[in-house]
This record gives sequence, structure tokens and C-alpha cells, in this order.
Amino acid sequence: MSKKDERDMSRVEAVLELLRKQTPLTVKQEKFCNYACVERFLKAKGDNVKRAAKQLRACLSWRESIGADYLVADEFSGELADGLAYVAGHDDEYRPVMILRMKQEYQKFHSQKMFTRLLVFTMEVAVSTMPIYVQQFVLLFDASFYRSVSAFTNLLVGALKIMGEYYPGRLHKAFIIDPPSLFPYFWKGVGAFVELSAVTKVVSSLDFDGEDESSGDLTGGRSCSSSRFAFTVSHHVDSLKPWYLSLSETSVASRTPVQQRTPRPSFLQSPAGMVFRRGGRVCRESFSPLWKLYRRPYDEMVYRSKMWGPVGGHFRGRHVSLSQRF
Repeated sequence: MSKKDERDMSRVEAVLELLRKQTPLTVKQEKFCNYACVERFLKAKGDNVKRAAKQLRACLSWRESIGADYLVADEFSGELADGLAYVAGHDDEYRPVMILRMKQEYQKFHSQKMFTRLLVFTMEVAVSTMPIYVQQFVLLFDASFYRSVSAFTNLLVGALKIMGEYYPGRLHKAFIIDPPSLFPYFWKGVGAFVELSAVTKVVSSLDFDGEDESSGDLTGGRSCSSSRFAFTVSHHVDSLKPWYLSLSETSVASRTPVQQRTPRPSFLQSPAGMVFRRGGRVCRESFSPLWKLYRRPYDEMVYRSKMWGPVGGHFRGRHVSLSQRF
């Protein structure tokens, strides 16, 4: 063991010793505070043992307050059926890729605590699917459903704050896809105060619209379904968002398209967006490998298969009312 490894090990032990002096750790907390976890907190705090111990203690208290170790899929049966937040797969470096397709109406009927629990559940699923040599995940945030720039910015900043404070070192990159038109101006002012702004990029789906023809069919003609909706890929209508949403009242084969959504023009095609692009926020090379995962139709059964043990719940789990969720 090199001297550097010895120093790192001693710092990790010092952090754990400080934690145990304050309050004895439970079995689940001991499991959470493994060497890699403490090392990430140390790196986030510049190898300062006291600051790392303080943040880790705050993280343990926060996880206990929201019940992070007891979240199960059936609590989010409606969200999973709609495909609002899920792990789509892995990138070329085997990092899990999370996709958020939150709608603006979601915040009207759900509390911030409910969104936090959904986000934490999705991140826990992503962490559980990591190979042993991988420690980070990627976030794709589809913002095309938002009209209000302030509502979206508040949601994004809240999500990044949770990742920065309670999941330090976990986020590799976050891509914001087709946000509202005024988002660049908001982000220019707010981003300076967001710890993870440096790894947050903005992309336009219009820039990648022609890649499907060169890379071939995304689904091989398959139809994918959840317990509420079925997604069917089309090659001639709505090339930007090429899936139909159909109600799942009968078998998958008998479903017929009932709704189409025409996407708004990307803000990156506007004069303000062109200025934002010249600022270097758009990273085509890093997003291009993730395009297929973003366009791949959502399948609830496939997503639940990534979950370990009872966390996955039942594919047709009952919907839980708001009063039962917290």
C-alpha cells in the first residue's frame, strides 16, 4: 500500500470515528458509509475530515427523514406507469442513465417531498445497477413539457442540490433537453450558485433528429408498454418525439394511437439560443452516444426488472393516494 493510499485510509477512518462518537451508527448506516462513500464525501470537501463528517452526518439524518432505505416501487406506481422517472440503461462507460420526463402539471398535484422521494428512489435504482467499478450516473432531463421557466428552474435546482449535497461525486453529467425559451437567462444567473452547474449541459433534440436514419431502427419495430400506456414507434409522424401514446385497455397488439404531441420549436434555434450555443454549453460529442437511450420507448416491465428484491414491487401495483404517500 502506497503512502497516498495510507493517508486516504486514515482519513476515511477518521471520518467514521467522528461519526461514531456523535451517535452510534445503525446497521443500514454502517452499510451506507463504506470506504467509497466516505471517500466521495472527503473529495467533495477537499479532504477536510471534520467537514466531510459533518456533511455525511447531515446526509444520514436526511436519508432517515425521508425513509430512503424503505422506498419501494409500488409507492410510485402512477409515476412508473407514466414513465416520469426511470433508469433507461447504461452509457458506453457502463454508467446508469436516468431519464426524467416530468410534466409541469405534476407539481400542481404533488408536493416537493413527493418529488424528492421519487428522485431519490430513481437514484437508488441507478446506484444499485452500477457495476462494482462504476460510481457515477448520467441524468437526462426532458424539459420539453414545461412552459414556465421559473417552475422548471426551481425543480432543476432542487434536484441538483440534492445530488450535490447528499450524493456527492455521483453525477457525471446532466443534460437538459429542450428547456423553455428563457431558461438561458435564468440559468446564467442561477447557475453560478449551483454546485453541479459545471457538469450541466443544455442540448436541443433538433440537432440529433437525423441520427436515427444513420444508426438504424431504435426498437426493431417493437411496441413497449407500461401498466397504463403503450409506446409505439412511428417513422413518419412527429420525427422529434416519434412515439404514440395509447390507452392499455386491451392487448398490446390491439392498441390504437389516440394521442400525439407536437414538440415546441427548440429555444436553441432562436437568437437567444444561438448566443447560448456559442457559449459552449452544448456538448454534442458527449450527448450523441446517449441519444438512443433518450429516444428508446419506455417499458415499465423492463425498468422494474432492474430493481432488486422487494423494491421492484408488482408490475400492476395498486395506485396509492396522496394521503397514503407521506
